[in-house]
Amino acid sequence: MASKQYIVIGLGKFGSSVAKTLYKLNCEVIGVDVDSHKVDEISDHVTHSVCFDATDEVALKQLGVSNFDVAIVAIGSDIQASVMVTLALKELGVPFIVSKSVNSIHSKILSKIGADKIIEPENDIGVRIAHNIVSSSVLDYIQLSENYQVNELVVPKEWYNKSIYEMKFRERYHISVVAIRRGNNIIVSPTNEDILMSGDTIVCICKNQDMDKITSYLR
Repeated sequence: MASKQYIVIGLGKFGSSVAKTLYKLNCEVIGVDVDSHKVDEISDHVTHSVCFDATDEVALKQLGVSNFDVAIVAIGSDIQASVMVTLALKELGVPFIVSKSVNSIHSKILSKIGADKIIEPENDIGVRIAHNIVSSSVLDYIQLSENYQVNELVVPKEWYNKSIYEMKFRERYHISVVAIRRGNNIIVSPTNEDILMSGDTIVCICKNQDMDKITSYLR
C-alpha cells in the first residue's frame, strides 16, 4: 500500500519539524516556503522542497496540491497568509488540511473556513478576543486586524433563495463572503451561483465601519 503524500507549507521551526518527522516515517513529503534559505536547509530531509509564495493559488494549482492526501499549513505569525492558504487548499480539493494557529482568534477563523484539524503550539500565550454583538443575527465576531473583522451572520428571511450574485454583497454592503455554513456542512469560497437558504449562516470579512452598517440593517 502506497504511503500518504503530505505537503508542508511554512518551514519554520514547527513546519520543518513536522516535515522531517513525516519523512522519517517513510512518507512522501513536499516542503514549501517563500524563504529560499529554509527550502535549501530542509532539502535533504524531505522528498522535495519548493520555494514559492503559497498564497498564490495559481502556483498551488500548478504544484498539484489536490493530489496530496494531507496539507499542513505551518505558516507562522502571518494570520492573513495562513487564512488565504487554508482557503485556497480547501477550494482546490485537498482532502485533509491541518493548520497551525498562533492564538485562539486564529483558531476560530481557521475553523470557520474549513480546516479539518487545528494545532495550537503556542496556545498558552494566545489571547482569545471575541466580542458579542447586540444584533441576534451576528453569531460570532473576530477582530482580524485594526481595520478588518470576520463575522458569522444568520441569513435573514429576505435573503432566502437568492444567489450570491443577486445579493451583490460587495457592491451593496462592502463585505466579502468567504463561506456559507449549512448545518454540519460548509461551502468554502461560494460562487455567484450558490443559493442562500433558510438556516444558513455566512462567514464574511469586511472593514469595521462596513460591518456597523450591515449590523444596523440586520437588527
